[in-house]
Amino acid sequence: MKTVRDPERFQTYLSRFLNDTFSPASIETMTLLKMDQGQVLWEKGDELDHLYFLVEGKIKIHTSSAEGKGLILRFKNPLAVIGDVEYVKGTEVFHTVEAVTDGYFLAIPFQQLKQEEQENRSFLHFLLDVITHKFYTEAHASTLNMLYDVDVRLASYLLSLTDDGKGSMFHEEMRTKTLKETAEVIGTSYRHLNRVLREFQNEGILDKQRGTIKIKDIDLLREKAEGNIYE
Repeated sequence: MKTVRDPERFQTYLSRFLNDTFSPASIETMTLLKMDQGQVLWEKGDELDHLYFLVEGKIKIHTSSAEGKGLILRFKNPLAVIGDVEYVKGTEVFHTVEAVTDGYFLAIPFQQLKQEEQENRSFLHFLLDVITHKFYTEAHASTLNMLYDVDVRLASYLLSLTDDGKGSMFHEEMRTKTLKETAEVIGTSYRHLNRVLREFQNEGILDKQRGTIKIKDIDLLREKAEGNIYE
């Protein structure tokens, strides 16, 4: 990611998401960072020294087993927090974080957070809320992968690629390489995924041609997802 010097944009995000969470001294240490669509932001084993707040855009958090099988943990919209568990436990990054869209983060050094802990009780409440929500969403995504059929998981995944989980904007152009990755992360084979995509096409949910996918009926897609989404 690249550091951006844009005081007006910085203040807009700060006022919208974090103005009442941090002290003025901590706000002075914050930086604004820009992410680009498709960029891998962090990978397993990376070491963090900042807490990151997603204030615009969408990210995908996923992991893989030793056998190379992928698993989506969740998609996140603002205000998402990266580095909370790493800060509390002093651990390395455990999951891969990738930018689904262009967007921005606010970042604050871990070192400053130590001082914030001692002087600002509201920050500790904020951190507790963030970690609790994260555990809940991970449990939901794991349940989705284990208990639901591939058609439900695929519909949920496609919904998660939209701007707000409601189908307002579809961000990823689904080409062959992307479809192979999609099959891995929703826990199925590439062949089975293509069968389900053909079923979706026959039902009028989407159009698949020349290796790309276009959502035709977002209401049918939401119905197919049965109320689930990877968020």
